[in-house]
Amino acid sequence: MHMDTGGETPVMKPIKEIPSCDLPREKLYSKGVAALSNAELVAVVIGSGTSGKDVLQVAAEIATLFSSKTGGVTLAELLQVPGIGRAKASQILAGLELSRRFCTPDPDGRLKVRCPSDILPLVSPYARRAQEHFIVATLNGAGEVLECRVVTVGLLDHSLVHPREVFADAIADRAASIICIHNHPSGTLEPSSQDLAITTQLAKAGEILGIRLLDHLIISSHGFTSFREKGLL
Repeated sequence: MHMDTGGETPVMKPIKEIPSCDLPREKLYSKGVAALSNAELVAVVIGSGTSGKDVLQVAAEIATLFSSKTGGVTLAELLQVPGIGRAKASQILAGLELSRRFCTPDPDGRLKVRCPSDILPLVSPYARRAQEHFIVATLNGAGEVLECRVVTVGLLDHSLVHPREVFADAIADRAASIICIHNHPSGTLEPSSQDLAITTQLAKAGEILGIRLLDHLIISSHGFTSFREKGLL
């Protein structure tokens, strides 16, 4: 799959300066796991920091290590991070292995989409982008993701997209269906009038081409919205 992992690691404030509602676990409870940054996800996994660094500061170092490695991180590399011993390194590696096994359970390594949130691991890096990205996931008849591509990149708050751009690769992939995803840099999860219009246009184009629009998701740092779940598709 041709996806930019967007390995941006934000500078983490000391945990004592962060409001309790924005701490990683509380944020996960209230906003969903997709709303967490890479460092926040690591913080949830490792649970605690060291006497010299709090959990978010240690997690930020690990997130930076992940973003610098294209072939995966080893146990030895994790153990070189101050504050990470064998137990925490094992937790991280076990979590990564579970993700690999359950996000790609079929023999071909393809992600099977059963509900809207299943697609989030492929697109969550775009939730915090400063520009709007319009992404299209193509699926086969079994609901497995064939490819996931950025179709257009817009301005600060909007991205214009045309059906021909959305369905060109879907036709080439011989896809049975597609899921469209775009981020809202503003953070809002409410569809705009333009979002509603393009979704209607894409659904009609898909009917003509025989490639069904399964869903359209809006993602941001606050979570996601599914057009289908809201009855908008």
